[in-house]
Amino acid sequence: MEKQQRHQIILNEVHIHNRVLLTDLAGILKVSIDTARRDVTELDSLQKLKKVHGGAVSNGFNIYSGRNREIYELGNKSIIAQKGISLLNKGDVVLMSGGSTNLELAKLVPHNLNLTFFTPSLPMAIELLNNVSESDEVIFIGGKLSRGSQLATGGSSINILSELKADICFLGTGYIGINEGVTAIDWDIAQMKKAMIKASKKLVSLTISEKLNTTNRYKICDIDAINTLVTELDPNSQVLNKYRERNITLL
Repeated sequence: MEKQQRHQIILNEVHIHNRVLLTDLAGILKVSIDTARRDVTELDSLQKLKKVHGGAVSNGFNIYSGRNREIYELGNKSIIAQKGISLLNKGDVVLMSGGSTNLELAKLVPHNLNLTFFTPSLPMAIELLNNVSESDEVIFIGGKLSRGSQLATGGSSINILSELKADICFLGTGYIGINEGVTAIDWDIAQMKKAMIKASKKLVSLTISEKLNTTNRYKICDIDAINTLVTELDPNSQVLNKYRERNITLL
């Protein structure tokens, strides 16, 4: 496979999933990890993505990446965010992870609902503070911050979640499939998101359709744990048939 083709595949993976590991890229490209690392380094020097320890993240993944944010499929993510807003009710306690689609939702929160937000995501906490009204509360769930996702992880943050029962959880979704459920590339993040699900009455996944039917190494939850799946597609789309058969509400 020529280098240009490898670079395009890497960028596609990073754009869709926001964060990828060198080991996964090496498997997809059928090359050595050293070759995958060199490709990622070159793309980083071209500012096409941001190289991080063990992998890469998209330029639009974090608010403070030191580069202009490039939001992949921004139009579709905005559509998803607008649909997601309709799920909020006055006085809700809302639990939110990070992710570029969730960040788009944070920009659209109405100013008349008197909401309380909990988030372990540093970019999300900042985005909420910049956008919600003064009548809303934003509470950051602290802990050890993951460098790749800027999400708090570890025992202290999970303990805080054990004392919470949110009305709704908007869970950032990297990988989702019918048989595999929701999965992640990082063990600590998977444990954190499991705790978020346990701390919520209703689980919502906001995801672009390109993430459907993808999987990675660490299980977060079965597909049946999701109450509502929000994509940019028409809810009656045939692409969503298998999810509809599992009695998941589709928006």
